[in-house]
Amino acid sequence: MSAPLLSVRDLSVGFPVRPREGRPWAPARTLRAVEGVSFDLGTGETLGIVGESGSGKSTLARALIGTVPASGGRALWRGEDLLSMGPAERHRHRRDIQMIFQDPLAALNPRMTAEAIIGEPLVTHEPRLPRAELRTRVGEIMERVGLLPGHLNRYPHEFSGGQCQRINIARALIVQPRLLICDEPVSALDTSVQAQIINLLRDLKRDLGLSLIFIAHDLSVVKHISDRIMVFYLGRVMEYAAARDLVARPRHPYSRALIAAAPIPDPAVERGRRSEALRGELPSPLAPPSGCVFRTRCPVARAACAEERPVLRDFGGDHLAACPFGGDS
Repeated sequence: MSAPLLSVRDLSVGFPVRPREGRPWAPARTLRAVEGVSFDLGTGETLGIVGESGSGKSTLARALIGTVPASGGRALWRGEDLLSMGPAERHRHRRDIQMIFQDPLAALNPRMTAEAIIGEPLVTHEPRLPRAELRTRVGEIMERVGLLPGHLNRYPHEFSGGQCQRINIARALIVQPRLLICDEPVSALDTSVQAQIINLLRDLKRDLGLSLIFIAHDLSVVKHISDRIMVFYLGRVMEYAAARDLVARPRHPYSRALIAAAPIPDPAVERGRRSEALRGELPSPLAPPSGCVFRTRCPVARAACAEERPVLRDFGGDHLAACPFGGDS
């Protein structure tokens, strides 16, 4: 079996929170946005990361690309630890790991044309590239993501949301990365456009041999593109399994709640099913519940859940869940 392209072990991210003004005697606290996350990602694989807003998904992604500092752990990229690298060392890997962001229009410079936006990474990484070759490569990648040659000289405000996201994808792909981190890339788009972008990413993954980390809060979106899925809650992994296994037989109550909340395309079925919405609010990461962090909203919580933090337990077939009662329905 080949070594993973990316191997993450016990990655944690914490942010110091200063006392409120007027309370200088209060001790500083740490907001633990991500805690003890581990996973492997192989070449050509897609890892879906799903969870509610505020669960730490985007923080994990930003720690991997170096825009927020990790407070612990390792992230081995082809054997080298990304988390211990300085700026110069990271620059060597910058073109290998690219990111697509949630808001398509906000991620684009409004003063630059589509051609300039897509070609900018090439100017950075290949400054001696002749102008004619640069324009040729921009045109080729635009065609691959479904943009027309006539779009070269348009500005971001002249594009639809879906077209803006295609520009973002083209900009990320033009330097031929090996890993694409997609941070909720379809959440700001209409449902029909979401399907187009997901199909595009799936085709690009197959044709270019890309690995993907696909982040979303909607499990019904994630399951269509992922090989494996990791369920996040308050910065911790609740469940980690092959996509088909997790959707067919979720072992953690939180995963079951996410599946129950996913919309069903058939209106008649959707109207007739019983709502199983999660009760309560997402706790503050500054003061997470003791023991299992999900216990305050869990329908099967027991007294023991407040005493000890559960570890990921193997239910067979590399299906891991952080719940000792994972077999209970």
